Amino acid sequence: MTHRVNDVPLPLWLPESGSGPGIVLVQEIFGLDGYLRGIAEKLAALGYVVAVPELFHRFQPGWVGEHDPAGIQRAMEVAGGLDFPQAVGDVVASVAYLRGLPEVTGGVGVLGFCLGGTLTYNAAVASDPDTAVSFYGSGVPEQIGTLGEVSCPILFHFGTEDEYITGHRLVVEAVEEHDGAEIHLEPAGHAFLNHLGPWYDAAAADRAWDITAQFLARTLPA
Repeated sequence: MTHRVNDVPLPLWLPESGSGPGIVLVQEIFGLDGYLRGIAEKLAALGYVVAVPELFHRFQPGWVGEHDPAGIQRAMEVAGGLDFPQAVGDVVASVAYLRGLPEVTGGVGVLGFCLGGTLTYNAAVASDPDTAVSFYGSGVPEQIGTLGEVSCPILFHFGTEDEYITGHRLVVEAVEEHDGAEIHLEPAGHAFLNHLGPWYDAAAADRAWDITAQFLARTLPA
């Protein structure tokens, strides 16, 4: 089932019950690939109505990247065409759209990975989701000074061995000063949850997902 918001396709996954709280799931640089579809299915199995805005639609409709070195390079090039403020607006608009759907019977949260982890944080700063989970957002450490503008519970995940994101300690320090913010660190590299990618760490992924499911159960119960 695909809806549209801001002329962006918004595929929807429903839980078995047909209704529940909403989650806007925000993509990595690889688009709506098998990994992200799998995450949407897992969230729906937890009882959530899940929507994934296809953020590259305006300039690369239907884009799905590969996870080998050449594919990662190409995906980074494609992601370079993203209008970041517009993408934040698309995520915020998706939250509002979900809140208006009859299938959504509770609040609406945002959850994203990598590029989507940064967009999730920005959407939490710019608007009022009911909860937020940001996985290894590369732009988060340099923007963490705005954490005081986040009004919802928010959970950050980072890998301590992430060669692309070396400023996670800044997030740790900010979280210590902000009620409602939590952080989970894994001794893993970048994108450790993505089983299709080169940095996948099964043990770290399982721990981080369990913590995420518990966080969602507390802050956005289905």
